[in-house]
Amino acid sequence: MNMADLLQRYFGTRDLAAVAPAALPAGVERMRVDFGMTADPGQRFALWSLLLVLGEAPDLDVAFPDEESREAARNLMDMLAAATDQPE
Repeated sequence: MNMADLLQRYFGTRDLAAVAPAALPAGVERMRVDFGMTADPGQRFALWSLLLVLGEAPDLDVAFPDEESREAARNLMDMLAAATDQPE
C-alpha cells in the first residue's frame, strides 16, 4: 500500500490537499474500521501512518501489539516531527 493509493481509496483523490473538509470524517471512519479488521502488519502500519498524518491515529499501545511495530511507529513520528521543524 502506498499513501497515494490510500488517499484514492478513502477520499477519492490522490492529493491530500484536494480532500474536501466535509469528506474527512467519513474517510477517517472507513480507515479506522479497516484498521481494526486487518491483520496484515504492513497494511495496519500504512493505515496507522495516514491516520497519524490526519491527526486521528490510535495510541501505539492500542494500535500495535508488538514492541517492534511500536518502535517503527515511534521512528516515523520522530521523522515527521523533524521534517516539520522549521529552522530559524
